[in-house]
Amino acid sequence: QGTRDHPPAHMTLRDRLFATVVACFKRHGAAAIDTPALELRETLMGKYGDDSKLIYELQDQGGELLALRYDLTVPFARYLAMNKITNIKRYHIAKVYRRDNPATTRGRYREFYQCDFDIAGQFDPMIPDAECLKIVHEILSELRLGDFLIKVNDRRILNGVFAICGVPESKFITACSTVDKLDKMSWEDVRSEMVGEKGLSPEAADRIGEYIQLHGGLDLIEQLLQDPKLSQNKLAKEGLGDMKLLFEYLTLFGITGKISFDLSLARGLDYYTGVIFEAVLVQQENNQVEEPVSVGSVAGGGRYDGLVGMFDPKGRKVPCVGVSIGIERIFSIMEQRVKASGEKIRTTETQVLVATPQKHLLGARLKLISELWDAGIKAEMLYKKDPKLLKQLQYCEDTGIPLVAIIGEQELTDGVVKLRVVTTREEVRI
Repeated sequence: QGTRDHPPAHMTLRDRLFATVVACFKRHGAAAIDTPALELRETLMGKYGDDSKLIYELQDQGGELLALRYDLTVPFARYLAMNKITNIKRYHIAKVYRRDNPATTRGRYREFYQCDFDIAGQFDPMIPDAECLKIVHEILSELRLGDFLIKVNDRRILNGVFAICGVPESKFITACSTVDKLDKMSWEDVRSEMVGEKGLSPEAADRIGEYIQLHGGLDLIEQLLQDPKLSQNKLAKEGLGDMKLLFEYLTLFGITGKISFDLSLARGLDYYTGVIFEAVLVQQENNQVEEPVSVGSVAGGGRYDGLVGMFDPKGRKVPCVGVSIGIERIFSIMEQRVKASGEKIRTTETQVLVATPQKHLLGARLKLISELWDAGIKAEMLYKKDPKLLKQLQYCEDTGIPLVAIIGEQELTDGVVKLRVVTTREEVRI
């Protein structure tokens, strides 16, 4: 049903992944927050474009109509408005819920984790946006998932393109969600959806096609700033000016090698107002092929300056930009890698097993293990009165415990403990 149980090996891998991501968020000065899994239904409705139908609505229990949170961005905006916060850098890792058709092989579930980092506040243009892209670059580099590309665009440039191509403003958002499918569908299919389902004229669709198939870097931004039609559009001109600034900052961060200004990037969510971006893993199919093949999105985000204002009674706006790391998809990739490599994952952190070689020594074991626990040492023992030594050593092998503290009659008499390294069988008396 699109949910899953996580056995200990999964949780160990997941902890590793979260630790990398959280370390990066903290390195950039973010504080953690948490919000409830339940939100008022009206808080969530109308924020997610075509995908609002995937919100899990709960039955009326004789009170307000509630729904399960769909992402962590809308609850964050509600939190800022309710608490009158105008300036915060936060991260949030929590489960979200979508009534989606699950595709578990691709890491798509109905209940899954999201990992978000956002900067809220009035700042000079593109500085926080550049930092969000730097964070994506750092995390994907540290996780060593393979080659990746971060595509960047701006909603204002896209809306400018729609305007000069003759799309009525009322159809901008639906045209956007169709353009967003260009990475999964061919241009022919996207074009026929625009004309057939979204009611655009074939001429408008063709004109859009000329623009949205462009991608490049600073050179393309310069080229579009010279474009006679596009440079006349106020929105597009603003967006291109900011994009140029963004690329200057990304050059200073030294990461433009992995960034592509891509006019087909639309991101289907309604709340984006400016820069939008998405990171994809790419596979070089073979040396003859020029174009790398995308293996799916592993991070995405953008600027949403109007969202907080929707929840503020006075409509006060708080500009925000943020990024969400696609933790489930990354986890699926890590899982497959571990399976393929045959790596055995240690699921516990026990440092030492307290063992006895003879009978009637349970008391000695309990006393010693208690001392170890009180000293903050991670220790275990077998829950049998008189276990065989071989059984105890085998348990260490099976679970990866590196040391055994053996306490027998002789050791008790001498007032020592025999410490044994499981793998090499070296022993010292302590």
